[in-house]
Amino acid sequence: MNGLKNKKFYQLSREERLKCLAYNSDLSAEDLSRLTENLPMKTADSMIENFVSIYGLPLGIAQHFIVNEKEVFVPMVIEEPSVIAGASFMAKLAQSSGGFYASTTPPDMIGQIQLLDIDDFDHALQTLEAHKAEILTEAARVSPSMVKRGGGPRDLKIRLITDSAIGAFIVLHLIYDVQNAMGANVVNSVVDHLGPIIENLTGGRVHLTILSNLTDTRLAHASVTIRKEELAFKNYTGEQVRDGIIEAWAFAEADPYRAVTHNKGIMNGVDAVVLATGNDWRGIEAGAHAYAARSGRYTSLSKWEKDSDGNLHGSLEMPMAVGIVGGVTRVHPVAAACLKLMGVRTANELAEIIVSVGLAQNLAALRVLATEGIQRGHMDLHARKNVDS
Repeated sequence: MNGLKNKKFYQLSREERLKCLAYNSDLSAEDLSRLTENLPMKTADSMIENFVSIYGLPLGIAQHFIVNEKEVFVPMVIEEPSVIAGASFMAKLAQSSGGFYASTTPPDMIGQIQLLDIDDFDHALQTLEAHKAEILTEAARVSPSMVKRGGGPRDLKIRLITDSAIGAFIVLHLIYDVQNAMGANVVNSVVDHLGPIIENLTGGRVHLTILSNLTDTRLAHASVTIRKEELAFKNYTGEQVRDGIIEAWAFAEADPYRAVTHNKGIMNGVDAVVLATGNDWRGIEAGAHAYAARSGRYTSLSKWEKDSDGNLHGSLEMPMAVGIVGGVTRVHPVAAACLKLMGVRTANELAEIIVSVGLAQNLAALRVLATEGIQRGHMDLHARKNVDS
């Protein structure tokens, strides 16, 4: 069987698509069976309360993605037509310029500790700074297995909040490297353990100890260049499409009413992969939108511009707290099969693929909006008229 690059994947039957995946990946017969089976009732019952049934969503495969010079199958769980086709088509356009290039910062999560009832803020702040090393040492002691794998506490940042509805209070940020985990459980356990220690040092009262989903210490960045000649189609020149995309992006960059829908298009791609791999799409969504407003004004997460050769260049940066071990990724058989299909070895690799898909889907939406319009574009993509997969 030839590689997928030479196949019209969408024209195959479901059984033929599975055979094609098996031929072009390391999936075993058992892995393939996981993709064709529902979540076991017993497993589902152990995951949530008051369990009564399983709600299914379609899982499809995005094609043509090259991320950091590696071809990758991208599983996506989504109910909206045109998303997988659109992302696949943009990935195909990007191939002539090398595909997507992505990077990540270390997998550092933030655990917050809220400290109230402080009599002397200056003294409390000085005390915490003086005992920072001691606190970090204690944080490392809580989860020796994470430290053994190369993770653990990295820093302790101390903030004074002065303009709250309850007056001033102190917040501590524990920066914690979670390696290949999403990290919520370990970080929550560590900051909870540190609460009494903080109270003893300061004489204050620790209230909340909780992970933050604004993981601006754990970012993923992707960029892509699309040659202008690749953008031409029908009666549109490459320059017209390029300039139209940049103009559409400028609208989102300047206006929050447009930016929220623009960023929703990004999340169409991001969430679909996050869901397929058993990660927390709600946390990713919350962090992304908060990051889009980090300047004090909600704006576009992506950027599109013309490069020195007249080609279209795009980039996307956003928080990306995903894992490949623990949680749902450990218990959900389909999530495990999807991770194996992607061939990711680290959580950072998964984050790099996800942010690349988000950028591709953003481009797909902008291209349609800047040319034929969203309704016609949805119809065309849904009918597979523009996608030679």
